[in-house]
Amino acid sequence: MENKITVREILSLKNKRKITMLTAYDYPIASLVDRAGIDMILVGDSLANVVLGLDSTTKVGMTEMLHHAKAVTRAVKQALVIGDMPYESYQINPEESVKNARRFIDEANCEAIKLEWFDRCLEVTKEIIKAGIPVMGHIGLTPQTADKLGGFKVQGKDAEAARRLIEEAQELEALGCFAIVLECVPDKIAGIITKKLKIPTIGIGAGINCDGQVLVINDMLGLFERYTPKFVKKYLNLSPLILKAIEDFKEEVIQQKFPAPEHSFSIKEEELKKL
Repeated sequence: MENKITVREILSLKNKRKITMLTAYDYPIASLVDRAGIDMILVGDSLANVVLGLDSTTKVGMTEMLHHAKAVTRAVKQALVIGDMPYESYQINPEESVKNARRFIDEANCEAIKLEWFDRCLEVTKEIIKAGIPVMGHIGLTPQTADKLGGFKVQGKDAEAARRLIEEAQELEALGCFAIVLECVPDKIAGIITKKLKIPTIGIGAGINCDGQVLVINDMLGLFERYTPKFVKKYLNLSPLILKAIEDFKEEVIQQKFPAPEHSFSIKEEELKKL
């Protein structure tokens, strides 16, 4: 496809300009994100929270992720689409990770996958990359294993933890990851990691020093009201606007103002008389 952004192009953007990434989970939103010229679209496992109403990203699986990834890739003409590996697909059973990663490419037409750091992360990442599938890493706060990190907290706040994050990033780069998400990492630590790596870093709650930024689309549009992380900027608050439109519809139906003649179809009087 012409003008389709590639992994190679994402790599080439480091030190040239900031990289943009947003999540998307369906056709209409993915189409808008793509038309806006966003570099990468992540079909994130945040789907669990912001679309499906679940309380943890660990509760979404391959069936749901592939379903939504297919919708996104149908819409996208330019952005690099990345499928987010759900918890069950590589952490519970690492031996199945390559097969599951391949499904994002072959069945959902994604161009890459993302996976979060966990105990066997390096082993799994190595096997997926060896299979020819581009991998985006993810370190810092890793929501799928947040319970092991003391909850949803900033990571790398002391020297030892920060050094560990730097090492993780370097190890992922050495294996061949094309980019790494840094989530909830102190801005200066994210800056150190960014300078040490030859591959781009994508920040979410990691400050201005990363090579790019990502947000969950439902957060930035004000469509998820359960909670708003500190790192989110609401560029639009759609929820009250949508609620008002629905309330107006309800009222107009009750008062018989909708549908109006311009929303209705007619039949010729002579045809009506024949009945």
